[in-house]
Amino acid sequence: MDKISIRNSNGTGIVLSAVIHFPEGFDEGGKYAAVVVAHPGGGVKEQTAGLYTRKLAEAGLVTIAFDASYQGESTGEPRQLENPYVRTEDVSAVVDYLTTLPYVDEDRIGAMGICAGGGYAANAAINDRRVKAVGTVSAVNIGAMFRNGWNNDIKDADAIPALQGGSQARTAEANGAAIVQIPLAPLRKEDAPNKELEEAWEYYHTPRCEYPTAPGWATARSLNQIIAYDAFNKAEAFLTQPLLVIAGSVAGSKWMSDDLYRRAASRDKHFHVVEGANHMSLYDVPRYVDEAVSQLAPFFRAKL
Repeated sequence: MDKISIRNSNGTGIVLSAVIHFPEGFDEGGKYAAVVVAHPGGGVKEQTAGLYTRKLAEAGLVTIAFDASYQGESTGEPRQLENPYVRTEDVSAVVDYLTTLPYVDEDRIGAMGICAGGGYAANAAINDRRVKAVGTVSAVNIGAMFRNGWNNDIKDADAIPALQGGSQARTAEANGAAIVQIPLAPLRKEDAPNKELEEAWEYYHTPRCEYPTAPGWATARSLNQIIAYDAFNKAEAFLTQPLLVIAGSVAGSKWMSDDLYRRAASRDKHFHVVEGANHMSLYDVPRYVDEAVSQLAPFFRAKL
């Protein structure tokens, strides 16, 4: 494993902090398939994204996990901005970097992500033809989640107050107020609306997987980019690459994986359901992660 820096060259002036993992017996003179792994909203590369990169490297792939722009150890202000358009571009920026490595075959680059990172990986594949295969784990379309709720029980129009809140935050900050924050996962156990999201609090804010660079909140101004965003926009036309969707059978978020699978134009798409797993189980519970990797590794080896 090496820690590296990657410049996002799409006009943002941001340097991404990343870790690259190599398979056993790695030979710099060889040519390898590579996979970019995008972390969840509110996460960092040292958490579940790092776990999947390590396991996929053990399966023979070169893999990279990175911190999103404005987050973790990457640069950018304001801190904790969750701009989905930039997060998609981050994936392509890492692809840019991979194409410069002599040991990476630029025609064998894939992308995967967990939670919102899964949505961003899919969106990157829609926009960037260099992504040759896509995998998602507990995929979240962050726009749909903020519009329609964790259980898809809120109408789009009812998200207008959230848009208003983002606009008000921008006005306040432009006039000198401190950054207005919103939680990306419950910040306190008592804030969780159900057991599954209580587990999200546990993951990010207890020794289970807390990390100093992952505070778990985003800027409220992010709402103005998130609410109208659709990670799967034009998937029915442009998401033609091989696709593997993985979700837990009891995940409240599974409807977003269903939506991605339904909308994707790919004729080579597969949906693997992990029985008994919820959304968070696939982040770090060994038996569920191992089952997901048992699908992802051969998928990427075959499609790349």
